[in-house]
Amino acid sequence: MRIAPTRLPATLCTAAFTTALLASCAVQQSAMPPAPAARTGLDVAYFARIDAAIDDAIAARKLPGAVFRLEHAGAVYERAYGRPVYDAAAAPDTPATVFDAASLTKVLATAPSVLQLAEQGRIGLDDRLAAYFPECAGNGKDSITLRQLLTHSSGLPAGLPATPAWHGRATAHALACAQTVTHAPGTLFRYSDINYILLGQVVEKVTGVPLDSYAQAHIFAPLGMRDTGYLPLRRTGLDAVTIAPTQLGRADGGAHRDLAPGELLRGVVHDPTARRMDGVAGSAGVFTTAGDVARFARMLLAGGVLDGVRILDPGSVRLMTTVQSPPGLAPRGLGMDIDSPYAVRPRGTVFPVGSYGHTGFTGCVLWIDPQARAFYVFLSNRVYPDDSSKVLDLYTSLGTLSAEAAGKRPGRTVQR
Repeated sequence: MRIAPTRLPATLCTAAFTTALLASCAVQQSAMPPAPAARTGLDVAYFARIDAAIDDAIAARKLPGAVFRLEHAGAVYERAYGRPVYDAAAAPDTPATVFDAASLTKVLATAPSVLQLAEQGRIGLDDRLAAYFPECAGNGKDSITLRQLLTHSSGLPAGLPATPAWHGRATAHALACAQTVTHAPGTLFRYSDINYILLGQVVEKVTGVPLDSYAQAHIFAPLGMRDTGYLPLRRTGLDAVTIAPTQLGRADGGAHRDLAPGELLRGVVHDPTARRMDGVAGSAGVFTTAGDVARFARMLLAGGVLDGVRILDPGSVRLMTTVQSPPGLAPRGLGMDIDSPYAVRPRGTVFPVGSYGHTGFTGCVLWIDPQARAFYVFLSNRVYPDDSSKVLDLYTSLGTLSAEAAGKRPGRTVQR
């Protein structure tokens, strides 16, 4: 049985009661072009299996709660699971729960900001980083380009050092510029927060405004992503109780030595480096909801436009979502992951190579199959209370079940 798209404008059918009730929910999304009747809707037979996979992970205390959303050809399945914390008295998560998106920041904010500036001719993707920051030259970094930063092929280390203790964006910039490449730029894939910290700083240098302000004005607000942005506690009308908490300070400190024992992060970025940068970095810092991430995904599937508002040119969408890595390196777009080692889990076993997406350390996934015009969003706070739980197997299950619910079957691959 399949769900046929209904005509309930601006209505989200949210799973909240029984599987049968949830299976009846669908909505026509105006930003999703009509699909042939045979390819329309979602196979409701998979909904209970999706629910069970997430519920089992919650029961195993791999995460306290989550929101899952799947869209295909105008049909939507969305459900909230569990609670923000491991407390039966806590109010349940809802589709409106705001999550720390961690490294989804790279594709929701930083990469599209860079691509917008490239469209305007204000930067060149093959410009050298040192052209914007001469202080970053030396130590093998002279030839690093913005394209290499976007594809994680710069040769820079994975992250900034945590010790000695430091604070501030200026210090982060100085530390990034002081790094030495371990491999010649363009010859190695290494996923690196430093790459996107520097890209965020390029946006600020060129535009003259902080990255959070630029992304809010040019991406989130135009897209109608009303619950998305940096520094959520500073946003008017957002109740902190709607934000899923993350790290709880420990006596031994760990990677979060700035937190007092028992101190809870709620609405403050989980990533320690972004926190040292006062919550705004090109690598992390964005908070969002599943519904808002879905709007971003629909924009990409529609070639850069949503509800009549253009965010990116089609060419920029292509650069972001198709292979742009140097030959021989892990296939990535200018932002999105395609077939690096990090793509295997969220893609699952059915979505083909050629689908694309990204993950976030806090327990977040966006994965999109342009061939099927389907995508899923999974937001969680698996890092509560101590970022030790593992949910990679859950990613694989959700990627596989999402593809099958959208009508994909093993062995069907994208022709390129």
